[in-house]
Amino acid sequence: MRKLAYISIAIMAFFSCSKTENRQAEELLSQIQTLYEKGSYSEALDSIESLRSRFPKAIACRKEALHIYQEASLVMAQQDVLLTDSALQATIVQIDQAKTLLEANMLRQKRDSLKARYEAMCGVVRMIHMRQEQCCK
Repeated sequence: MRKLAYISIAIMAFFSCSKTENRQAEELLSQIQTLYEKGSYSEALDSIESLRSRFPKAIACRKEALHIYQEASLVMAQQDVLLTDSALQATIVQIDQAKTLLEANMLRQKRDSLKARYEAMCGVVRMIHMRQEQCCK
């Protein structure tokens, strides 16, 4: 009889913990949404990683967090593309204005590096779009 009581207490504790975990996961998801809406994308991504590790069984919250993760990653990648493109355009103009061959060569090296970064970040944006399409199907 005592074993049955211990088992029933253990079962009740397990189910009460899972409800608490879902509630905690929902609270963290709410904070993540607030961070995303404020434009704190990096913090939102970090919080999503925390949600994934702390609440592996909160499937509904994790699905919603995945959507936010993709959107935040996309916005960050697009911002990086814009900044890289601006730096690339400025460097191209500086190459034409270089006074010495050394300066021109250094700027060409910088231009090549920026081109590689630009192409890589455009690839990241394309990949995120592809993942979003797969997720929604």
